[in-house]
Amino acid sequence: MWRYEKRLQYPVNITTPNPKIATFIMSQYGGPDGEMGASMRYLSQRYAMPYKECKGLLTDIGTEELAHLEIVATIVHQLTRNLTPEQVVESGFGPYYIDHTTGIWPQAAGGVPFNACEFQSKGDPITDLVEDMAAEQKARSTYDNILRVITDPDICDPIRFLREREIVHFQRFGEALRITQDNLDSKNFYAFNPSFDIRKPC
Repeated sequence: MWRYEKRLQYPVNITTPNPKIATFIMSQYGGPDGEMGASMRYLSQRYAMPYKECKGLLTDIGTEELAHLEIVATIVHQLTRNLTPEQVVESGFGPYYIDHTTGIWPQAAGGVPFNACEFQSKGDPITDLVEDMAAEQKARSTYDNILRVITDPDICDPIRFLREREIVHFQRFGEALRITQDNLDSKNFYAFNPSFDIRKPC
């Protein structure tokens, strides 16, 4: 059960609309490496995690990703509010606008809708944690790309915050991977399941 605090984890105060930039940033809402996939990934993986500390970490980070989803949605909302028809057309925001007006809808920057195939929950703690570390790096790279193409400090500020959290999450998942490995009978990543990997006499 969660306790919802009715405020953003990090403030967003964008004063100048920019629908073109919104189309870039919305990829972190519902794109292949976005916050929606991250939250669903970790909150799904926690059920197969056998170690309480690591299960708690997946729950904590999965919950925080929901807060990040809210921040990204707020950025996109503030970048697209009160648009004139001319701004919609000139910015290239028209295809999104025709389908969704300025409602928040999960898609990648290229227009591909969110799909649950974009995240993995394998049920093997080693596999899932390695997946999680890679996911955090891909999200960090996406935020790097966003910061390369925008200059508005009102946008850059919350994006930098989100990028920093990806780095922290990567480090935390690295710690969880070490905890998991320390609890295994073998340090070999591929000998996790003795019933498959240890030869027995016929």
